[in-house]
Amino acid sequence: MGALSHLRIVEIGSAAATSYCARLFADFGADVQKVEPPAGDPLRRTAPLTPRGHSAWFAFLNFSKSSVVLDQSDASAASRLRELIAGCDILLDGRGIDAANCPGLDLDAIKRNNPGLIHLDLTWFGDRGPYANFAATDSTIRALTGLVKLVGPEQGPPMHAPDFQAGILGGLWGFIAAASSVLGRMQDGRGRSSHLSLFEASIAVTEYIMFEAFQRGDIMRRIGVNRFWPTFPVGIYETRQGWLGVTTVTPAQWRAFCEMLGLIDLRDDPTLVMGVDRLQRVAEIEGKILPKLKQRTAQEWFAEGLKRKIPIVPVPEIADLIADEEKLARGAIVPITVGDETGLSAGTMQRLTGTPPLRGGRVPDLGEQQARPAAAPRVPAPAPKPAPTNRLPLEGIRVVDFSMGWAGPICTRTLADLGADVIKIEATQYPDWWRGVDRRPAYVLEQMYEKSVRYCIMNRNKRGITLDLTRPKGLALAKRLLADADLVVDNYSVEVLPKLGLGYDVLSKINPKLVMMSMSAFGAGSVHRDCRAYGSTLEQGSGLPSVVGDPGGPPVMSHTAFGDAVGGLNGAAAVLTALIHARLTGQGQFIDLAQIECMMPFAAPWIVAHSTGGRPPTKYGNRHPDFVPHGCFRCDGEDNWIVVAVSDDAMWPRLARLLGREDWATDATLKSAAGRRAIEAEIEAAITAWTSARDPNAVMAALQAEGIASGVARLPIDLLQDPQLHARGFIQQVDRAFIGKHPQPSMPFREGDVPFAIRSVPPTLGEHNREILSGMLGLSDAELEELSREGIIGTEMLMEEQLVKEKKRAAV
Repeated sequence: MGALSHLRIVEIGSAAATSYCARLFADFGADVQKVEPPAGDPLRRTAPLTPRGHSAWFAFLNFSKSSVVLDQSDASAASRLRELIAGCDILLDGRGIDAANCPGLDLDAIKRNNPGLIHLDLTWFGDRGPYANFAATDSTIRALTGLVKLVGPEQGPPMHAPDFQAGILGGLWGFIAAASSVLGRMQDGRGRSSHLSLFEASIAVTEYIMFEAFQRGDIMRRIGVNRFWPTFPVGIYETRQGWLGVTTVTPAQWRAFCEMLGLIDLRDDPTLVMGVDRLQRVAEIEGKILPKLKQRTAQEWFAEGLKRKIPIVPVPEIADLIADEEKLARGAIVPITVGDETGLSAGTMQRLTGTPPLRGGRVPDLGEQQARPAAAPRVPAPAPKPAPTNRLPLEGIRVVDFSMGWAGPICTRTLADLGADVIKIEATQYPDWWRGVDRRPAYVLEQMYEKSVRYCIMNRNKRGITLDLTRPKGLALAKRLLADADLVVDNYSVEVLPKLGLGYDVLSKINPKLVMMSMSAFGAGSVHRDCRAYGSTLEQGSGLPSVVGDPGGPPVMSHTAFGDAVGGLNGAAAVLTALIHARLTGQGQFIDLAQIECMMPFAAPWIVAHSTGGRPPTKYGNRHPDFVPHGCFRCDGEDNWIVVAVSDDAMWPRLARLLGREDWATDATLKSAAGRRAIEAEIEAAITAWTSARDPNAVMAALQAEGIASGVARLPIDLLQDPQLHARGFIQQVDRAFIGKHPQPSMPFREGDVPFAIRSVPPTLGEHNREILSGMLGLSDAELEELSREGIIGTEMLMEEQLVKEKKRAAV
């Protein structure tokens, strides 16, 4: 049976985020009842379409569910809906995005009768603040969260990906909220209500750049297609056959890349060691590397890169993904049926090996109940017992965290924010690389490794210790911690922990209830398991760049490190599923999370459409297949832009009148998007003429006053002063040693009026050595002193010469 087959879920309203959240539950066996109006969920009509007119986006979001049709005008509909919800565990409520003619509900009465009910509702911006009543779309949300302005040609307009991103990010956060509430209910019987803002959910992708800008200053600008601060080259380049994604971050990677291309002069140029320096000479460097790359195919360069440990990857077309046998074998791509069509879709990326997800399914016809296997005995929620109402849902869960950087730490930070006891393990020899990898004396002696804001935002609410896992004493202490843990997470290369003697085969014998997750780039069993990767590599290899950009243009990256945050959120979803199963059965399991697969849902609609029809995806640039007009328009001032989207026909006459075109407002041929398509360029020119003479915030205010979806294209640093985030208390202030007061983001969902609190500041290196090793494991002061003297624990990062001495001593 599936890990979640004991759960019953009702989904109401029309929101991509609730649909994706519900599908993640259905993937692991939950019984999901999707409530629709007689005309069906409006998302059933969203492009791209299959050859027979089915929405590929709706298909991806909804396979393996059942459909229940309720007519708001039917007097019995409200009673039937109450019955459905009364018998369910989780209510996923998308009415804040689109009510979709859902019958009325007295939720307070339902919750009184079912105190164990878990309720997740979502809105675009939350229930308060200056944006609370704004009209929005996926693209206007991404504009406001800093996901548009840094992408595209230097002179503009900024270039943004097609819709679907906000829905997937919101769905992942929604699943995290609901699944953590299931774990909380297993302890205290209490049903929790969570309120999710899609605006805040999308900030997960930009928060790193937002806080880097806080520390470094306002230094980020759009610098061209497939170019990104702070390093170069990080982008997509044409080869003799196919496109190649390249990322060079470290000096060693740059040298190896130059050697691979035979560009020894670039390799040996001392002024090009760091990426920020190379950004000053982009044209010169590209003039040399582009002709070289065209001498071989993308696949040939990929093979060379593997040998040299360079993070490069072929950039696939959608057809390439569908033909990828490994992705089919792993379940990253699965078969689905929609109507009388069969095709493929992105599957579930939470690769639990003990309780694997379903591999595909049927998209329900309107009103269709899915035939399901015999259900496992339903596990009722414990009867409510006295418990503090402020008890966090993951209190009592212990996590040992070997992760570093972004993807792993955002996963474990999320668990820590929700109350888990997260013990972060570093080493003085190799601390978290987001503290900095500079081992020169000045950096170490000035303790610059304690002054990294990006490290701090990923590691709050955790405790931190140091252990040298290459030494028997350090390894033994790690095993003692793991013997009583619920979860262990790492995002190293797949072979690191097994080589140290901390593979799942060893740990599962020490602790059978332990859940272990490996967050590698391609997966532990992949033929590409040794490929080096960054968040940029993950996006480059996901299929998403092939559908971004202008018709006939190159594949376009939408964000320099998109994959890290997405991998981390998928990791959090995966471990919560496994922890629910472990709490029910006492059985742990291994999770083989491939972060490159976690990016594939963003390309999923085109996978469905292409697999059913064989037609290559249409690229729309900044236009939209359903909304007319839709685009990114220049405003007054230097590099100021706004995204405008007429997402329903009722918006059109109001926009036309703002533009001073009463004739357009009353023209019957322009009442539909299809009619407006004929003069789309003329409409765009009129919008540009109107917006270009106005301040972007004034433009947004005027449009929103008329109920027209719009969002200023902001830089990530602008979010620190965003009035909506401040009104909601999303930006929290933390005072930590070495840095002082600095801002921190909150989680995008909350149980009450305020965000989950930052209960403890990010740990300094080895800060909790005594508290954990003595308090939890019972080591004496003398033993701690001996461990410190031997360099197995410590509180100071080693300089390069100290590390060399350590290695020589270990060799002896």
